[in-house]
Amino acid sequence: MGIFGRLAQLIKSNLNDLISKSEDPEKMLSQVILEMNAQLTDAKKQVALAIADEKRLGKQFETEKAAAEEWERKAMMAVRAGDDNLAREALSRNKEISDLAAEYERQWQKQAAAVTKLRGSLQQLNNKIEEAKRKKNVLIARQKRAQAQKAIQETMAGLNDNAAFETMNRMEEKIVQMESEADAMAEVAESHTGDELAKKFKDLESNRGADMALAELKAKMGMAPAQAEAPKAGVRIETTAPAATKTDEADELEQVLAQAEARRQNQR
Repeated sequence: MGIFGRLAQLIKSNLNDLISKSEDPEKMLSQVILEMNAQLTDAKKQVALAIADEKRLGKQFETEKAAAEEWERKAMMAVRAGDDNLAREALSRNKEISDLAAEYERQWQKQAAAVTKLRGSLQQLNNKIEEAKRKKNVLIARQKRAQAQKAIQETMAGLNDNAAFETMNRMEEKIVQMESEADAMAEVAESHTGDELAKKFKDLESNRGADMALAELKAKMGMAPAQAEAPKAGVRIETTAPAATKTDEADELEQVLAQAEARRQNQR
């Protein structure tokens, strides 16, 4: 398993472990993202070291290649000078350095391929972390929604408790009793004051007003009492006096007032 495979497994393991032990998912998920970013930073450092090794091997290859070419040039110089033994030694050194340069080239190419793969893995890891960040936001939103639903359900459970409604009903009965007592006290207070006398006169005026309104309505509808016909000649019509006159009504009113005045004098 490569370094990034082990790193991804470590991240997944830590994430599952933290979530299972978490009492506050939002805080723990934020902590997970922090740890993942720290691990990403370490991975970047390792990739940077691999890139540095690639560059070093490349430079070493170029150096050895140049050295081999230089010994080949010296061998040619010895051949021109007619010194074959010196030319053989130069060619021997050329071969030795050429073999070393070839090995550096092979290692450089392998390191370059590894760096290319590491770059891709690093990008995938970065993408996974960005995905984890987005998922964290979704999980936090789900957590808050679950908390709100839980709070609502707890509130509803409390409202379903009969004790609360029994208390409200008991308070309603108490208020109704208080209202009844207040009305009774007002009625008793009114019966012991002169307001009862004023009420009698008010009722009398109200009845007279109603009689007048009824008479006006009948007159408007053409139902007024018919006028008595004129008496024919030679016919004697006897009339009877009305049962009550305005003078009788005035006497009755004075009598009521006198009784009220006497009641007030007695109360004093």
